[in-house]
Amino acid sequence: MSRSRKRMAVAAVYLGTFMATLAISIVTVALPAIQSGLGTDLAGLQWVVGSYALCLSAFMLSAGPLGDRYGRKRAWLSGVALFVAGSAICAASSSLAMLIAGCALQGVAGALVIPGALSILTQTFPDPGERAHVIGGWSSFSGISLIVGPMLGGILVDNIGWPSIFLINLPVGAAALLLGMGGIGESADPDHAAFDPAGQALSVICLGALTYALISAGNAGWSAPAVVIALVVAAVSFLLFVLVEMRVARPVLPVDLFRDRAFASVNFASFVLGFGGYSSLFLFSLFLQQAQGWSATQAGWRMAPVFAAMAVFASLFGRLARAHGMRRLMILGYVLLALSMLAMASFTPHTSYWAVAPLFALLGIGMGLAVPSTGAAAMEAAPRERTGAASATMNALRQGGMTIGIALLGTVMGARAVTSLTAAFDAAGVADAPALAGSAVRRHSMPAGFDMTPEIFRELLASAFAGGFALAAAIAGLCGLTAAVALAIAARRRSARPVAATPDEA
Repeated sequence: MSRSRKRMAVAAVYLGTFMATLAISIVTVALPAIQSGLGTDLAGLQWVVGSYALCLSAFMLSAGPLGDRYGRKRAWLSGVALFVAGSAICAASSSLAMLIAGCALQGVAGALVIPGALSILTQTFPDPGERAHVIGGWSSFSGISLIVGPMLGGILVDNIGWPSIFLINLPVGAAALLLGMGGIGESADPDHAAFDPAGQALSVICLGALTYALISAGNAGWSAPAVVIALVVAAVSFLLFVLVEMRVARPVLPVDLFRDRAFASVNFASFVLGFGGYSSLFLFSLFLQQAQGWSATQAGWRMAPVFAAMAVFASLFGRLARAHGMRRLMILGYVLLALSMLAMASFTPHTSYWAVAPLFALLGIGMGLAVPSTGAAAMEAAPRERTGAASATMNALRQGGMTIGIALLGTVMGARAVTSLTAAFDAAGVADAPALAGSAVRRHSMPAGFDMTPEIFRELLASAFAGGFALAAAIAGLCGLTAAVALAIAARRRSARPVAATPDEA
């Protein structure tokens, strides 16, 4: 392949990845504006973010095999085109259902675009040195998109409107398509592609039912028939999924690899990274805007320390790992994630940003260490010939953790906010306090005909949201601490394992 075509392929992959990664961070600052514009509630916001994460995680396991079977270029370009279509639907949405459908289509497309990028770069650059260089640039571009997302999103929301955060994908996606069609070479290996439609369908059913149950429980309660049925469907489909994966010749999830404790512990940590780290962006946006009263632009800039610190330490990871060891950095990353989130449980509506920013940066440092080390550890724990399946599994679990984290932590945050506001209304002698508190939290607005001054109501509602955020942050922090302990135990067992004698020593 000529050097000019290689440059076109690299530019296409970088732009496509930028677009798909930007969607993870840019939408968070637009959530209050979406809530106001579409007249939705907290559960609706959970679905806006959760539908993207759900489809991204559910289809990521099959994205690689689709490219291997039908052509990596074809699959990747299809993903970019679908992402542009999904973005157009989101921007044109006049209802919550239409927006959720567009975000779900973006998630399906992202499952083709994000992991497919590495396959294309690997095929385009057979030389290890060149390949390492362009993959490093690809990682940096991903980091830049995460930093730019909240800041750009805030500016767009405040000055143009929330649909503009989706419209920005249209020119970027069109450029990626044109460059990709001209620069990317086609490659496929159908004889080695996994084929497991039953497993794929069951994984989607399981994640979808579980997400529905966790989000619905916030409004209907855990004993509601629809919630109970959804939980049962999730449990049954999960058991069937495991059985199918143990029997099918080419499974999308290599269940047998989990017999290795090191691999299992690393993938548990990857799930926690999505659950407690990535899903926290959803919580931060609501806390900064709905508890502390910042605008979308101000909230976007205030979230920047998370992404900036994450990008800096991810770029330094190679040198740090050589000096201090990969596993130490991995455990440290999860410890920092845990400590930062636990400390955030002390936030109130009046907490100074000078106290907020260092903890955001500390979380970013933890994630900057945890993300690359978790990936490297997963590759190290898997047999060499199965690293592709191991990588897909680790990434899918992280995205699945994010999906469940948004659903569960968002529900916990809302439920605690309702409880706190109900207590405040009772103390103020408000009649029918539980129903009014529930309506106020879900809609983030004063109920019609409510007899209370707007200033007092806003203060009570902000305190309630801060209390809900505190509980959700504490849960995320405890999960991070659990992951750090699991990794430390696995590392200790690994170091204590006797080394087999070589033939010369025997």
